[in-house]
Amino acid sequence: MVHETQITAIETMVQDLLNAETDYFLVEVKIKPTNNVKVFLDGDQGISIDKCVQINRALYKKFEEIHFFPTDDFSLEVSSPGLDHPLKSFRQYKKNIGRLVEVVFLDGMKKEGKMTEVTEDGIVLEETKGKNKKKEVINHAILFNNIKTTTIQIVF
Repeated sequence: MVHETQITAIETMVQDLLNAETDYFLVEVKIKPTNNVKVFLDGDQGISIDKCVQINRALYKKFEEIHFFPTDDFSLEVSSPGLDHPLKSFRQYKKNIGRLVEVVFLDGMKKEGKMTEVTEDGIVLEETKGKNKKKEVINHAILFNNIKTTTIQIVF
């Protein structure tokens, strides 16, 4: 329960730091039992290492000023979530329209295809089956409340 309160407080601090920078957004905050705080940020055009460092320094300073962790025994990492990290926010979904994704449903089933549309309620996934003359394109409307995870697939 303590971690949920801390996560909410950190989310508020990060939002305050990002208020003037509307291109960037918070994806997720995690706290490990060892007070290792991980803050994942993204941007509509991606996020640079320099921006992560800038936010890290400002957030670290805030933690120290208000003695967020009473013994000041903590570590802080600010980074982008990376391609292997499932999509969490609506803005991440919007940013990745046109990319190949794997959707894992709540029942464990998986579907892979190109994410062609994102709405308030869900996504449209374009699945291609077969090749050449037998090629068939199927559009699947998938509601967010049926999705367990959505992960970007890397094509080489």
